[in-house]
Amino acid sequence: MKNTLIAIAATALFGLSTFASAQTPAAPAAAGATTTTTATAGSDLAGTKADAKAMKKAADDAYKAAKKTCQPMKGAEEKACMNDAKLAHEKAEAKAKGVHEMAEAKSDKDKTKAMEKYTKEVAKAESKYAKK
Repeated sequence: MKNTLIAIAATALFGLSTFASAQTPAAPAAAGATTTTTATAGSDLAGTKADAKAMKKAADDAYKAAKKTCQPMKGAEEKACMNDAKLAHEKAEAKAKGVHEMAEAKSDKDKTKAMEKYTKEVAKAESKYAKK
């Protein structure tokens, strides 16, 4: 059941990134919404190591599909599409890594450390692929 939910979430994430790339003028507003989503998504890093592995696979599959979607595009549109795909992929990988680290955490201190690391990785990805 959890794997199905993870696959649905990954598909939804891919759909949002594709939609965002099609809506180029609304990108600055979408960037603000992404930050808010990140803050709430950081609180749900619960799962097992198997869940994290499934999330990583789903992220890789969604990224491959997104790259295929971007192939027929040209110029700035292709670049924006690829940036959105890379951003979504890095965020999904960071979440999978966070879930894995949270599953390994033995104390509250370890869990806090894993949460902070996840938040930093997402922020780093967002700044790396920020719309210019």
